[in-house]
Amino acid sequence: MIRIFENIDLSSRNSFKVHQQAAKLIEFNSNSDLQQIFAEHISDRWMVMGGANNILFTQDVEFPIIVPRNEQIELLSEGEEGVYIRVGAGLEWDELVEWSVERGLWGLENLSLIPGKVGAAPVQNIGAYGAEAKDTIASVEMFFPEQGAFVTLAAEHCGFGYRQSVFKSTLKGRVIITAVIFRLSKIANPKLGYGDVEREVEARGGVSLQNIRDAICAIRRAKLPDTAVTGNAGSFFKNPIVEASVAQKLLELYPDMPHYPTTDSTKVKLAAGWLIDQCGLKGDIQGNVGVHSRQALVLINATGNATGSEVIAFAGKVCQAVADKFGIKIEPEVNVL
Repeated sequence: MIRIFENIDLSSRNSFKVHQQAAKLIEFNSNSDLQQIFAEHISDRWMVMGGANNILFTQDVEFPIIVPRNEQIELLSEGEEGVYIRVGAGLEWDELVEWSVERGLWGLENLSLIPGKVGAAPVQNIGAYGAEAKDTIASVEMFFPEQGAFVTLAAEHCGFGYRQSVFKSTLKGRVIITAVIFRLSKIANPKLGYGDVEREVEARGGVSLQNIRDAICAIRRAKLPDTAVTGNAGSFFKNPIVEASVAQKLLELYPDMPHYPTTDSTKVKLAAGWLIDQCGLKGDIQGNVGVHSRQALVLINATGNATGSEVIAFAGKVCQAVADKFGIKIEPEVNVL
């Protein structure tokens, strides 16, 4: 089914709750809906939007916004070690995580409570607590409006990296993700080595899928603001990846500085939230915008009246403060429109 909204206020459709308008917003459920939309309603520029949990609007949108609504989970195949499932791009991400945990399927549990839709997961290669979406994605199904064709792209061709994929680079603005194929395991593979996860899991009785999910949900709820109460986009900044030699020099000055290995032995990942906190910015409010009081990685619409431009200006001040103190460049994770 196709639903069309014109001159619609986007404040209730983006997690930062900024007030911008879209000239036209079009929801679709099926592939045939999508073909019809491009045949009848779109002639030029467009954009696709899921839950807008990682978008900051700084202006009105004069071109059509396309929103997937397919929420189906379909079992494609099952073996002794695991399953393959196809999931509609419009399903809430955490509903998928809950579904997998309830069925004893491993792979998504560390990504519990991440806001957004399934279709956005491969775009951002969402990640948390030592896991990333790419760990379980087998392929991505999408529509190419230029060719009027539906294409399936295997995970190895998706260019997955830290908060990166081809959907943010060469395919940005060219495809609409309609579904994602996941490979989930029946074999236990707990990842507990990040942050407080192991301690929280043990406090709940030890390793199990449900305990890991519950632990991560508890950690996230304790640190992160509820978007239903306070406008935010979760982690606003990427954790910077620096040369190992740079990290070592900083560790000599700050022995307690959190740092994590990467797949490249010459690089080290630092915690942007810790860097921002050390600049004395946690809980800092300037006008309508601020840094969350419990997690410095999160910028908030403190009064509910912030504009996207105000958020960007404040983010620039945060980046400059980190650069001045540590000589480290941090970059936004959020997509700015």
